[in-house]
Amino acid sequence: MQKWIDIPPVWLAAFAAIAWWQSAYHPMGLGFGGAWADFAGGLLVGGGLVLVALAFAEFRRHKTTVIPHQEADRLIQTGIFRRSRNPIYLADVLILAGLILRWDAVLSLPLVPILLWVLENRFVIPEEDRLRRKFRAEFARYCQKTRRWV
Repeated sequence: MQKWIDIPPVWLAAFAAIAWWQSAYHPMGLGFGGAWADFAGGLLVGGGLVLVALAFAEFRRHKTTVIPHQEADRLIQTGIFRRSRNPIYLADVLILAGLILRWDAVLSLPLVPILLWVLENRFVIPEEDRLRRKFRAEFARYCQKTRRWV
């Protein structure tokens, strides 16, 4: 049960719930200022969803797992993975930032770098360690040509 709770969407949902709660119950009279924040927030959420869809398509095409704590069968270096080694985690951060903008949750802005830190330490580093052990030279070449985030 714990391995199903400790997955990135659960962390994203928890951070989003905190941001929504802060916006709904403790706005403190602060706001980002209208339509531009809604538009920018929508772009960030939409962009994050597109990244997730592109990454899932690559996982499906290569027939390997998308579950963070499982062993990968293949090292994906095509599609969106040519631009970022971690597009789904990047998408999670974009989605949270977008929701915070849309909800005018100004005081929740620190959640964005905190989520980034959690994702990197709980998922990215352990995943990359597993990939490094399994794919050795291939993963080293991939790391040289593709950045971790953007």
